[in-house]
Amino acid sequence: MSLLQKIMSALLGFVVLTIAVGFLLPSGVHVERDLLIDAEPEDVFPLISDLHAWNEWSPWATMDPDAAIQITGSGQGQTMMWSSANPQVGQGTQEIVSLEAPHLLKTHLEFGQQGIADATFNLISQGEQTQVVWSLDTDMRAGVPLWQQPISTYFRFLMDAMIGKNYETGLQNLKALVER
Repeated sequence: MSLLQKIMSALLGFVVLTIAVGFLLPSGVHVERDLLIDAEPEDVFPLISDLHAWNEWSPWATMDPDAAIQITGSGQGQTMMWSSANPQVGQGTQEIVSLEAPHLLKTHLEFGQQGIADATFNLISQGEQTQVVWSLDTDMRAGVPLWQQPISTYFRFLMDAMIGKNYETGLQNLKALVER
């Protein structure tokens, strides 16, 4: 066997192993950030429970102010569809699936072939302040074509840094808006 054949065999073996490990790694991801806001939950909840208000504080709204956004309905079942040429914003839908005013909001997100996720806002009263906990849970393989699943699974290691930074920005924006 020539040196070139050995190198090609080793490279092929590495690729096969990398793909196999991608299928074997855990695919669940949980990202969570929280922030204390100087306001009661009743003052914060309207800004998170109506998707029309999200453009006032959402970090993705500032990434592409020209994104096409369509919001339908109100309360539980309210849905936002967006589309942007900016890859950081992309396209997808978000639907409010649970509302328990003024303490809990759950949404379901769909990003086409990039997958699905569920986000939760918990508003915890801390005297005259509110601890806002924003979290995201996803399975990196759910809703992703089979051939992309191993690659998608490796992205789970980057999710906390990528999404967490945006959640921190969003929470800071929400705090500034509420405390004005």
